[in-house]
Amino acid sequence: MASQALHLWHNLASGPDTPRVIYAVIEVPKGSRNKYEYSKTAGVIKLDRVLYSPLHYPGDYGFIPQSYFDDGDPMDVLVMMNEATFPGCVVEARALATLKMIDDGEPDYKVLAVPHTDPNFSHYQSDKDLPKHFMEEVRHFFMTYKQLEGSSVDNLGWVGTEETHEIIMDSLNQYRKKFPPTGV
Repeated sequence: MASQALHLWHNLASGPDTPRVIYAVIEVPKGSRNKYEYSKTAGVIKLDRVLYSPLHYPGDYGFIPQSYFDDGDPMDVLVMMNEATFPGCVVEARALATLKMIDDGEPDYKVLAVPHTDPNFSHYQSDKDLPKHFMEEVRHFFMTYKQLEGSSVDNLGWVGTEETHEIIMDSLNQYRKKFPPTGV
């Protein structure tokens, strides 16, 4: 009897202490130019494209399971990492800030998180603890990485930890509306 693979978007919980501590399903490891995406229909990670620009992802990038955002995708998350993980890895992360953007006319927010179980990040408890220069690098990356593809991105700025938690909870509520539980 063949076993069914776990669908990371639908079958994995959003985190052990949502919205403070979430699970981040990594699609793109830190330092990569390959843009991997989780196929929402097939439940596998596939190569979407290679970035047109010579930029590299500044952290591990992926999504929060059982979330749904205005762009029709799960909520995006970038995890500050000292070492890259790999596509498909699940990272327990503390959500601390969100970069609000408009990408080709659609809201496209990016949650910034730190690994919850890494002692190097134990002192990062709110957006006020994040290195300002790293936040600027993240902002710069997302504002410029699609320019050579002819895509326009507008920066709406960073919001702090409290609003980030509200955004995450909203995305979880949107998911439950979009994908109501089946059965009794």
